[in-house]
Amino acid sequence: MVDYGPVPPLPVRRLREADQVRARIGLAGQSAAVDEKLTGRGNLRMFARLSHLPRHHAHRRADELLERFGLMDAADRPVLGYSGGMRRRLDLITCLILRPQVLFLDEPTTGLDPRSRGEIWHSIRDLVADGTTVVLTTQYLDEADQLADDIAVVDHGQVIATGTPDELKATIGDRLDVTLEDPATLPAAMTVLNTLTGNDPTTTDTDRLSVALPGGRLRLADIVRELDRAAVAAADASLRRPTLDEVFLRLTDRKEETAR
Repeated sequence: MVDYGPVPPLPVRRLREADQVRARIGLAGQSAAVDEKLTGRGNLRMFARLSHLPRHHAHRRADELLERFGLMDAADRPVLGYSGGMRRRLDLITCLILRPQVLFLDEPTTGLDPRSRGEIWHSIRDLVADGTTVVLTTQYLDEADQLADDIAVVDHGQVIATGTPDELKATIGDRLDVTLEDPATLPAAMTVLNTLTGNDPTTTDTDRLSVALPGGRLRLADIVRELDRAAVAAADASLRRPTLDEVFLRLTDRKEETAR
């Protein structure tokens, strides 16, 4: 789960003033909730009327959203002929009719191609820039890395870590990636890296290894020197920040070890 932007105060009592709460939040589920037989414009007008906007306000708000999110050219086409990205964008903007302060999105890019995914990312950034707080669930950790201000990592229904992308990456330190000149030296390279770092390297190919580095104690030159001493020639060696996928795997590995 990730969120973008500060969470605004909602000056209402949640249970006693539920209607006011609903007026301040928006929700888009995993599957598009639009009517395929209606046009894009028709869908937005319908949702606006269901939200109790007067007819002329509903028509004006529909046109504003279609223009803002790049769907005006397709506004009068049936949604059945929309691409996956267009349909998802339309579903997203139906939640914006009442200008919510907080928008909840449940895996909005699942199943989309890279271009459509990028369009949704662009739309989310625009919303945040305009002051909307977005709370989003996603299985794509690169998506969280690209967009999130704060992240809560959830595993089996429990929050196991929270923080900004940089804070979460810092919990496991930098990574060392090594490409070997001779794949036959892989076992020797793994032994050297394990001895230096105290961590088990992972192999990404027959001649490539990656290992987590303990914070601030090893220099790249020292690592390459120790590989040379073990007769391991490195074609390439580089340091990098870990990905959030690697953070998630490390966090869940630790949880499993603690449970044993």
